[in-house]
Parts: sequence; structure tokens; C-alpha cells
Amino acid sequence: MRLAFLGTPDFAVAALAALVEAGHEVACVYSQPPAPRGRGQALRPSPVHAYAEAHGIPVRTPASMRDPAEVEAFRALDLDAGVVVAFGQILPREILEAPRFGCFNLHASLLPRWRGAAPIQRAIMAGDRVTGVQVMEMTEGLDEGPVLASETLRIDALETAGTLHDRLAEAGAGLLTRALAAVEQGEARAVPQEPEGVTYAKKIRNKEARIRWDRPAVEVDRKIRGLSPFPGAWFELPTEKGPVRVKALLSRAEEGEGAPGTLLDDALLVACGEGAVRLLRVQREGRGPQDAEAFLRGRPVAAGTRFG
Repeated sequence: MRLAFLGTPDFAVAALAALVEAGHEVACVYSQPPAPRGRGQALRPSPVHAYAEAHGIPVRTPASMRDPAEVEAFRALDLDAGVVVAFGQILPREILEAPRFGCFNLHASLLPRWRGAAPIQRAIMAGDRVTGVQVMEMTEGLDEGPVLASETLRIDALETAGTLHDRLAEAGAGLLTRALAAVEQGEARAVPQEPEGVTYAKKIRNKEARIRWDRPAVEVDRKIRGLSPFPGAWFELPTEKGPVRVKALLSRAEEGEGAPGTLLDDALLVACGEGAVRLLRVQREGRGPQDAEAFLRGRPVAAGTRFG
């Protein structure tokens, strides 16, 4: 089919690559405008933008798809379908109705649970045992369209947002190509979402990332894993030169009792409001990620230390 692909982050790259490999004609890629990245804050294209340029696919980066000129340019592409994967903008009805078969979205949850911007992180932070990917027919509402195809994945005990992201991206790429094949052959069946069980995955804010040790260990553990690797849940490590920010990247809830934020042993077992959390992987400010054992070899932290 002749497609337009609308996507921005790494998660969407696997889906775009799968469509290209399946032989679809990607007439144009739409992505968010280049943004400041890295230490120098130089303007850099999004991962989807970079992939498209490397493969000779035309790219547009409109500030708003509601711009009448953008709507007309989209219509002029004469598309069979539009494919949206984590694009970052709400599309108007004029865009959704322009392609012959409409527009389809790949979403990283089992709808109607976790509609919105951060379904992967929110699923882990909520303690969900399963999640998945779905392809839906797009409507004007936020992730409200009928579902064409689904694949379920289990969330493991030591799952992080990073590892789950990669698994869902791979599963979603295959699911999307199968769903579009069914659309092309006239075999797709769209099933309306259930009206019950709707939740929203709000965008992750940096202010959420600070660890509160007075919360139950299971909650702290889910927060650490749900925010790993980005933005990274953090705490303050006391040093002779003052507190140093440390990100916790992997953890496990365990038994333990003590004042919240206090180390209960010499191997990063931290007391919480209920129970304790074992830090398995951390990243000191200005350094790379390290397993707990390697971190402690460079800077031992004794039992009784109180984290901020």
C-alpha cells in the first residue's frame, strides 16, 4: 500500500523499518521537529526522522498537523493509509479521513487501559502483570478507536521501562504489518473498546522522579523500574563534599525494617515505609550506569547511612 508514517521516538523506528521491509511504499514520513539534544543542545532530528533520511524517504516536520497547508499536503499524497506510532500530536478529522482506508495507530498497551503518552512506564509503576500492543483504527478521541489486532506480553519481576519498551517495539512491528495486510485484503475486523476499565497514562514529569523512601517498598521498586532508564528515579547520597544525586535503575523489593532511607546492610538494601528495596543497578551523577557491586567497589556505603 501507499502509506504515510507519522512517528517520532525510538519505539516507532522498528515499526517503520518493518513496513519498508514488507514492501509498502512509504510516500512520506512525518515527525516532530528537530529538538535540542545532548550536552551541546544542538538541534538533532528525531530517531524516526534520521531513519527516514537514511533510507531516502521524504520527511516533513510540521509544528501542527492542523495547519491548513499541511492538511492539503497530506491529502495530495493520495494515500491508501496513514500509520501513526508515538507521533506526539493529536490529528484532526481532515487528516484521519484523507487516506483511502483511514489512519491506524500502534499503541503500547491493552486498551482501554493506559490511553495516552506513557503507557509503558505507567503499566510498570502500577504493578500490572501483563501489557501488550494493539493496532487501532484512529478516531478523533485519544486512543479511543476500535481495535484491529492485539498481542499480549507478560511483565517480568525485574522488568524496566527500557526492557519492556524494546520487547513491545519488536512485537508491535510484526503486529502492525499483519494488521495492514488484513486491511489491504479486506479481512480486518475492528472491535470497539470496552467502556469499562479506561485509564490514562499521563506524561512522565521530572518532579515524579525523586524517590520517597517513606512509601511502601513495592511502590518504590515499581517506580524505580518504571522510570528506568529515563528519566531515572533518584535519591541523594551523602558525601564529604555534600549530597550527590544517584539514579536507581534496577531494584527488587525485599523484607527489611528501619527508618525510611536508611541502609540496612553494606549491599544497598534501603529501608522503606514498609519493607525494603535492594538497589541492583545505579548511576552516580556524571558517571555511567553500574551494577551495585561495581558501584560499591568504587565507593563503599556502610550500613546505617541515610539517603536523602
